[in-house]
Amino acid sequence: MSMMLHRRSVLSGGLAALSLATLGGGSALAQAARLRMLWWGSQERADRTNKAIAAYKEVKPDLTIDGEFAGWSDYWPRLATQVAGRNAPDLIQMDYRYIFEYARRGAIAPLDDHLGKGLQIEDFGQMNIDSGRVDGKLYGINLGVNSSAVFFDAAAWEKSGATPPAMGQTWEEFAENATKMSENKPKPGYFATADSSGLEPSFENWLRQNKKSLYTPDGGLGYEPKDAADWFTMWSKMREAGACVPADVQALDQLNIETNPLTMGKAATAFAHSNQFVGYQALNKAKLSVTSYPKISKDAPSGHYLKPSMLMSVASGSQGIEAAVGFINFLVADPKGIDILGVERGVPASASMRDQLTPKLDEVSQSMVKFIADITPEVGDLPPAPPPGAGELAFVLTRTSQEVAFGKLTPAEGGERLVKEAETVLKRK
Repeated sequence: MSMMLHRRSVLSGGLAALSLATLGGGSALAQAARLRMLWWGSQERADRTNKAIAAYKEVKPDLTIDGEFAGWSDYWPRLATQVAGRNAPDLIQMDYRYIFEYARRGAIAPLDDHLGKGLQIEDFGQMNIDSGRVDGKLYGINLGVNSSAVFFDAAAWEKSGATPPAMGQTWEEFAENATKMSENKPKPGYFATADSSGLEPSFENWLRQNKKSLYTPDGGLGYEPKDAADWFTMWSKMREAGACVPADVQALDQLNIETNPLTMGKAATAFAHSNQFVGYQALNKAKLSVTSYPKISKDAPSGHYLKPSMLMSVASGSQGIEAAVGFINFLVADPKGIDILGVERGVPASASMRDQLTPKLDEVSQSMVKFIADITPEVGDLPPAPPPGAGELAFVLTRTSQEVAFGKLTPAEGGERLVKEAETVLKRK
């Protein structure tokens, strides 16, 4: 709990600094011959990114790119602090829920003038290009397509005699099977699934199945206290039945691959983004499988949608925007860059790059491509654009879910608390 609360306080401070700063300054000392790049992710992503940087050095020997990365929880406070201090990295890995805030505050540069020139992304398709637009201008380049997913150790599930997660399974069936799996656990301290009650993509998927959303088109909350209470209740029942990890185990998850209960050997199932499948498999000895989320009923919407797994943006104050754009193009539209990154950041948006890459992929990566193909017939539209402050709400959900899990709040009280704090955050932005 204390670690999570500390992260939240740092995040809040970072966002406050971001909102008070004049963001157009960017990285004042950046030169065209040297760029800084910041991204979040696992060691697997870092290895691939650094390899891509080294390969681009062969193409542009006079350009140096200094890379640094952090886990998701630490990334956004670090980025907000650097931007507020006019020390923004030139190349910024950006998330869909944050790009609107950074673009509207002038922290990142519009890249429309580079289309058809330094950026050769015409075959992305309009939807994938527009996923990086804010108020009609292009602020981010789609690094890959993904969706929410369930990863699991099928052998562990089957050894217990329980039915593993599968497409079309309902949440009720998942909970029953998870309880059976945990009752016949292969080792002490092992559970069927991680507790996903504090993970925003999981909550969003469940809301969409209920024909609700995280946010309304006008920037308000798309759900009510009862919706959140029902979500917390579902997970509380699983926790009480021993189907998911207990609160103290889940609290150790720092929202990255390395500390997820699946990777830590505490659970047989994790809820994550599909592009993370490569990273999860790299850190797990057991062979993992991937499938869609359970549904509230057999005829309910899947809750899934195809989103930019992440985008790449350029700081508005960068002195090397053209050089940065050139590297982005290498990552998304050059076979060398595409082959190095693979699908760890998502399935390439470029149709031609996807076609040339797929035959070269290993079994793990091809599973991810197949997953996207399997869920595509039932995906819904992209959700409304996240309002300012949306990034902070993911941490509010995590903290509230932990308070419910530790018994400090009932699910109903958690639902009321979540909505009240979320509305407070949105009003002050």
